[in-house]
Amino acid sequence: MSITTGSAEGATERVDHDERTCIAPAPVRTPDTLAAAGDLLRALAAPVRIAIVLQLLESPRCVHDLVDALAVTQPLISQHLRVLKAAGVVHGHRQGREVVYSLVDDHLAHIVVDAVAHVEEEAHA
Repeated sequence: MSITTGSAEGATERVDHDERTCIAPAPVRTPDTLAAAGDLLRALAAPVRIAIVLQLLESPRCVHDLVDALAVTQPLISQHLRVLKAAGVVHGHRQGREVVYSLVDDHLAHIVVDAVAHVEEEAHA
């Protein structure tokens, strides 16, 4: 089947189109890439970890800052930070006796912010 399409300049062109395909296929990612993305999303898939990412988006924080802000015990905050650190979401650097945690980059924070915004929009719809 051929389709005639218009262009911005007003010219038309004929495109041969396989009738079995509606649109061009999306790029296929490697299994390793998909597995790594799944691991990353699993690391973010806990309410406390989402809250930690949102806190760290505002500014770097030490464990006791997160304990105070989130009203979660120190061992639980530390456990969640270990998961986020292993997934490459956060990193910590020693500052005196404290370890200050920050986001590795803002890309992952945007995933969390968008997910929270989506839920809040749905709740008000």
